[in-house]
Amino acid sequence: MRLIFGNIIAIYRRELQSYFVSPLAYAIAGIFWLLSGFFFALILLGPQGIIQQVAQRDLLQGQQPGVPASPIDVAYEFQQAFLGIMGSLALFILPILSMGLYAEERKRGTLELLATSPVTNWAVAVGKLLGVVTFFITLILPIFAYEAFALSTANPAVFPVVPLMGHLGLILLAAGILSLGMFISSLTDSTILAAIITFALILFLWVIDAIAQNLSGTPIGAILSHFSLLKHYTNWIQGIFDSSSLVVFLSYILLGIFLTAQAIDALRFQRS
Repeated sequence: MRLIFGNIIAIYRRELQSYFVSPLAYAIAGIFWLLSGFFFALILLGPQGIIQQVAQRDLLQGQQPGVPASPIDVAYEFQQAFLGIMGSLALFILPILSMGLYAEERKRGTLELLATSPVTNWAVAVGKLLGVVTFFITLILPIFAYEAFALSTANPAVFPVVPLMGHLGLILLAAGILSLGMFISSLTDSTILAAIITFALILFLWVIDAIAQNLSGTPIGAILSHFSLLKHYTNWIQGIFDSSSLVVFLSYILLGIFLTAQAIDALRFQRS
């Protein structure tokens, strides 16, 4: 067990270091931060942003003092809208991060060395997944920092469990997508093809909720709704802890690792 854990850490460090010396990774980080900052300002301060909507509502209420108005939780509405946008951005960013996890190894000819090495395929897959998930977490840390700064001015104060659950949901979503992308990357030596197939798969799992709603009341609709990434991610950003959503995300993570290990086992069998 100690040997397996040591192998996972070695693969993890190797994979994480590769991102911090990759120009593509820095380009992805820059684009992600630029877009997230733009949407942050747009949702909060834009012409149709939440603050502007509240100001217009207060103005109308002042002109019509007899008309009751329901209160608006600005912090909660902002977090839900912003994390919803972050989930959509992840659909485009994460396939690019996962596309080279194994495809680059195939292209350089080092995948055969991994497949025939004493390191188990599970250890390699887990180490690679931990590395890319850690890199994604470093991408969202600055975003979390200026979210916390903005929410610190809320009155009444924001209960910290809700934003923490939302960001944990974003990390679980990312881990599930990256795990499936890692499996697809293990099947081809083309990083572009791996990114395209991963994006198509994740987009299907994202919009499958709309298909399930059209089939609501039927067994197929109920089954499809359980596979929806959007449905389960929405629960987290709303501050709702649903054990079934946690199980779904963990299932996607484990499924990607299992399929990746099986794909490399098949390659090892072909080389033997």
